[in-house]
Amino acid sequence: MCTAAQPAGLPPQVQKTLDEFVAAAKSAFGANLRSIVLYGSAAEGRLRATSDVNVAVVLRAFEPSQADALREPLRVAGAAIAMRPMFLLEDEVPQAVMAFAQKFLDVSHRRRVLYGDDPFAGLEIPRDALRARLRQTLLNLVLRLRAGYIERSLREEQAAYLLADAAGPTRAAAAALLELEGQPAASPKEALEKFAASVAEPAETLARVSGIRETRRATPGTAGPTLLRWIELVRKLHARACGLR
Repeated sequence: MCTAAQPAGLPPQVQKTLDEFVAAAKSAFGANLRSIVLYGSAAEGRLRATSDVNVAVVLRAFEPSQADALREPLRVAGAAIAMRPMFLLEDEVPQAVMAFAQKFLDVSHRRRVLYGDDPFAGLEIPRDALRARLRQTLLNLVLRLRAGYIERSLREEQAAYLLADAAGPTRAAAAALLELEGQPAASPKEALEKFAASVAEPAETLARVSGIRETRRATPGTAGPTLLRWIELVRKLHARACGLR
């Protein structure tokens, strides 16, 4: 039986494009399509102009001829609303949860079923998998941001793009950390605010990056120094994640 939920707070163009993508996926995959699930900020009605629209498409089987029919609708959705799909076979879900525990922690908290049943109902994230993935993600983010600072901080607009792209993963990591510490936050944004306060990071840093994330622009002269502060904030997240047992 097919069920659907309309996510609250979606801009009309996003809703229209999602509806068109769901219709195209149903037509392309037919009985092999089990579910389409919206997750992340769009699922909780907190989509920003620069946010990606994340969807998980769960299939019973992957048939190339069926997938071919979805190529153009997917291209259109990616261009129109920055839709980022994840195509999973239903028997791959447990493996994906183990491999990408932090991503699926977000899915477990913020999702809306657009088509089909809920393939993530009762989803449990193994603590060991989440802890290992969190440490890996944060260390990788530190290394990428450090290289990005050296490569791009001479160009204010490029440093601003780095910060805008780093904000979402940093928030998600803070949410995973607080979950592991037994003090989950209401949202990834709130989780990062709580963590930043606990390490005496000025609220101004988060507010500045939030503004950059919204506009992809920084106040002249601030992007480079803000990027350095962000690298240190991520390092502190990683240090605390390494202390988890």
